[in-house]
Amino acid sequence: MKKKLKQFYDMVEDIDTAMFTTRRRDGHLVSRPMANQAAANGADLWFVTSKGTSKIEDLEYDPHVNLSYYKDRTREWVSVSGLAKISTDRSKLRELYRPDWRAWFGDEGGEHDGTADDPRIVLIGVDIETATFMEVNKPQPVVLFELVKGLVTGKALEIGETQVVTKAEAGEKASRRKPAKAK
Repeated sequence: MKKKLKQFYDMVEDIDTAMFTTRRRDGHLVSRPMANQAAANGADLWFVTSKGTSKIEDLEYDPHVNLSYYKDRTREWVSVSGLAKISTDRSKLRELYRPDWRAWFGDEGGEHDGTADDPRIVLIGVDIETATFMEVNKPQPVVLFELVKGLVTGKALEIGETQVVTKAEAGEKASRRKPAKAK
């Protein structure tokens, strides 16, 4: 289980950006790219956004989310189903804050200065219900060979193994996971 969790978090960290899917009040789904934040207690995955965005309205209506990650070069992918929570906890914001956030929020003067104390900035914590991922376990030339072989022979590709992380397994990682590299 530890190996599977490490594979999962390594892949998420390496891919860095998720398509973050929420459900609108009219029932339709909407996705947008969101960058992963550093690992921290309180949620399995963290994201940062602005208080007045439609995704916040979506999450207040329905906290169920899907995060999808895809690495074109290797064909690796991750799909996370989870429950999101909105956090305005300033101590958690200070813990996760990165100076590059100012580029996204800007300095509008006063308390709207793009720092960790800016009231516009909120966190979204996602607790994993299930995560499915495929890590390619073959070198790129072998993957290309398998692709050609599949085209010629009609046999399905075998380039990696699909893994599933459950809510219980994700909960096991809290005290074991090292903080992610700063982005």
